[in-house]
Amino acid sequence: MASASTPAQPKDATGVIVLADGTVVWGMGFGASGSAVGEVCFNTAMTGYQEVMTDPSYAAQIVTFTFPHIGNVGTNGEDLESRVESAVGCIVREAVTPASNFRSEQEFTSWMEANGKIGLSGVDTRALTRRIRLSGAPNAVIAHDADGNFDIPALLKQAQEWSGLEGLDLAETVTREALEDWAQMPGGAGAWTLGEGYAEGESADRPHVVAIDYGAKDNIFRNLVKAGARVTVVPAQTSLEDILSHNPDGVFLSNGPGDPAATGEYAVPVIKALLDQDMPLFGICLGHQMLALAAGAKTTKMHQGHRGANHPVQRVGDTWQTSRDLVEITSMNHGFAVDGESLPEGVEQTHVSLFDGSNCGIAIKGKNAFGVQYHPEASPGPQDSFYLFEKFVGGLG
Repeated sequence: MASASTPAQPKDATGVIVLADGTVVWGMGFGASGSAVGEVCFNTAMTGYQEVMTDPSYAAQIVTFTFPHIGNVGTNGEDLESRVESAVGCIVREAVTPASNFRSEQEFTSWMEANGKIGLSGVDTRALTRRIRLSGAPNAVIAHDADGNFDIPALLKQAQEWSGLEGLDLAETVTREALEDWAQMPGGAGAWTLGEGYAEGESADRPHVVAIDYGAKDNIFRNLVKAGARVTVVPAQTSLEDILSHNPDGVFLSNGPGDPAATGEYAVPVIKALLDQDMPLFGICLGHQMLALAAGAKTTKMHQGHRGANHPVQRVGDTWQTSRDLVEITSMNHGFAVDGESLPEGVEQTHVSLFDGSNCGIAIKGKNAFGVQYHPEASPGPQDSFYLFEKFVGGLG
């Protein structure tokens, strides 16, 4: 992996990634043509690449897949996590594998092109991952041109001038524009199972959850339904008055991209008001971070972030009682985290990462309000954390 001076372009190179520090990495482009700027991160999951590429939490990011074989299950219309802005591109080691799966409807390369996402193969992803671990997640531009024509100085300038994720509110770009009754989802509102598709299950007598969409994954709402809830989804900037007008039994704070402090400028006052009214709250990822901000804690930009489907998290604190000290293997995607040292009195740390000890969960004492940093709906990922949906919905009465 070269830096400082630009390495000579290989004769067959149709793709390139240019880091803000001047590093240029050549490869074979696939998917959409053109260029896109973002933060380069890495994901360690061995499967679920379509779910990763359609997760809004990856907005303005370029995903390096550490698993070398990507594409073998193809893509399909059922495994989409959203239809809004998400990852702008991906980097893989080997050429994309042809689809070999009975559920496949489209090759990954053609799906990437149809969805405006740029791919780069033939890259030493181990070296790139090591670089991120040592130096942090860099800003970069990924580009693809079938004829191999690239203006490297212009791409470098674009990477250097991009602001990065810190201080950036991306929830406003990925949230839905209007209220949505989740029961009206085509094909069913519940969880998907092989051979049966999406389940039904919504009814008027279920506890009513208003879910605030900061960049949510569809399977989060499906698991709320599976746990017994009736779900109404509202945009990120919905006012307190509008939320309460739906007479919710509880409010869910979704995942999403960007800096929680930036999104929190409009979201945190609403969350604080909901806490003051003792509204039951459950937040994940960005929602967890903003719940912590509303409770008086601080968030911080991480060195490399946590992204993958194999992250061990330990349950701690009194909230989990008999299940304390159990370990969950979780699915994560975040570049910001709650500063565990900043938790004020009355906010209990309930989960910690066994990779680096960072905060992965909180509970607010005296209230039915808690959050976790990881994605308990497991799309993709292990299923250790489904109990959180049952805990939240079961506590709504």
